[in-house]
Amino acid sequence: MITFLAGLHPIVQALLATLFTWGVTALGASAVFVTRQVNKKLLQGMLGFAAGVMIAASFWSLLAPAIEMAEESGLPAWLPAVVGFLAGGAFLYAVDRSLPHLHLGLSLDETEGIKTSWQRSVLLVLAITLHNIPEGLAVGVAFGAVAAGLPSATLPGAIALAIGIGLQNFPEGVAVSVPLRGEGLSRGRAFFLGQLSGVVEPIAGVLGAAAVLLMRPILPYALAFAAGAMIYVVVEELIPESQREDKESPLTGSRTDIATLGAMGGFAVMMLLDVALG
Repeated sequence: MITFLAGLHPIVQALLATLFTWGVTALGASAVFVTRQVNKKLLQGMLGFAAGVMIAASFWSLLAPAIEMAEESGLPAWLPAVVGFLAGGAFLYAVDRSLPHLHLGLSLDETEGIKTSWQRSVLLVLAITLHNIPEGLAVGVAFGAVAAGLPSATLPGAIALAIGIGLQNFPEGVAVSVPLRGEGLSRGRAFFLGQLSGVVEPIAGVLGAAAVLLMRPILPYALAFAAGAMIYVVVEELIPESQREDKESPLTGSRTDIATLGAMGGFAVMMLLDVALG
């Protein structure tokens, strides 16, 4: 696979990688064809796993290379990492405040962003779509960094990042499609909306790869930007959702333990992928 990808243009590499991550989202969404609900403890663990993967990817695949690239270019090592990281978080904050969306388990009167009369199903999909933007961007920037020829950016490392993002996309697909089915949508519509949340990843991936190829000096900033955006998603959405109480069944210590252990496992898996393959 590495040999095959190595012969392709970096933008094509990014496109194929993010089509893979979108495909895993669709695979998770296909769970709606076999079940109408998912065990809440299992879902808490999967969301924790996704959070752990994103935290590990933010450092091992994005921030660490950004720091190394800054050192190689003669910049203060901390500058691109800090500036890009904060800019990524600020970007997601702005989108979060403006794009109407609804997090899982919340009622319509808790919709975030600009007030709208959109259907609940659309708002739920937009919540997942929102945090797929930095995931696709991260993969695209990683493949663009490889094309820049910097020692700290490798093709196996970019592939490892795509695999890690794909793994954590599976529970995201489950988390959006199964609740939609539970709310009365048909299996086909619930699946369609669930996989639709991943469409943004190939778009963001291609844009990220193209941006760093056209403007190589922004590369360390772009890597840190993607990291900041992903950490914003983890802290603002994934961790709270994995630990959230519900009115019918208050969250118990055992369930928070499951979410925490899931996060530890996700971090370990992503770290293993990046260090072993990168």
